[in-house]
Amino acid sequence: MKFTIDSAELFIPDGTEESDALARTTHLAIGAHQDDLEIMAYDGIVKCYQQKGLWYTGVVVTNGSGSSRTGAYANYTDEDMVNVRRIEQKKAAYVGDFSAQFLLDFPSSMVKDGADQRPIDDLVAIIEATKPEIVYTHNLADKHDTHIGVTLKTIAALRKVSAEAKPRKVYGCEVWRDLDWMVDDDKVSFDVSERENLQMALVGIFDSQIAGGKRYDLATMGRRRAHATYSESHGVDECTGVSLAMDLTPLIEDETKDPLEFVQGYLNNFLNDISERVKKIQG
Repeated sequence: MKFTIDSAELFIPDGTEESDALARTTHLAIGAHQDDLEIMAYDGIVKCYQQKGLWYTGVVVTNGSGSSRTGAYANYTDEDMVNVRRIEQKKAAYVGDFSAQFLLDFPSSMVKDGADQRPIDDLVAIIEATKPEIVYTHNLADKHDTHIGVTLKTIAALRKVSAEAKPRKVYGCEVWRDLDWMVDDDKVSFDVSERENLQMALVGIFDSQIAGGKRYDLATMGRRRAHATYSESHGVDECTGVSLAMDLTPLIEDETKDPLEFVQGYLNNFLNDISERVKKIQG
């Protein structure tokens, strides 16, 4: 495939021919940074892991040059970090048995620019080549601007692809800001109890982030465990790990829906739930 950025790359861990590796994809995850996919889209990874007929492909949109760094990585330049994070993402793709891993290498500034269509063009080409059944991306309530940029460009790309390439479901997943606040009827819950060893290995591969000052490995596993326990106040734990998402599919099915108004609907449901509970007890 040809990409907008000359340094962009497609990595296929098992060496399968490119067209075959893309065509076999059933689950596609589109994230902003290296390690976002392993944090937010583990549901897709574990559903496809060593399963016949199911294949997961990842897309990392930015080059990750702006990551925080201390300790062993304190003196790394932005270029050094780009190279390290690219290698780490390839390792994760190999360990996670990905069908393919795209590294589009855009600077964050392009992704956050609402007028820049170039990331959308690359995403359209990827979606047309993979024709996934399920797409995972960031949620519209995330508090990282680059993540929101990726979500909006993913929605725009999904609206442009052919009918044959449109996925059955599109999920907006957790990284920066979890989705526990959503009312139960609105949230999508993924049971991610299976293969904790794989979960820890995938996030743990990103040493530049963990040793560089952010314990994403512990935080990710802790969040999943917390969701499993706090999801139901009157029932016993039915699983050991849960990740949450908002269903973005209506934005693809109805292209007239505005993403901002759409996510505000979820916020209004949350506000109404709080108001009704307080009023009920207050009398």
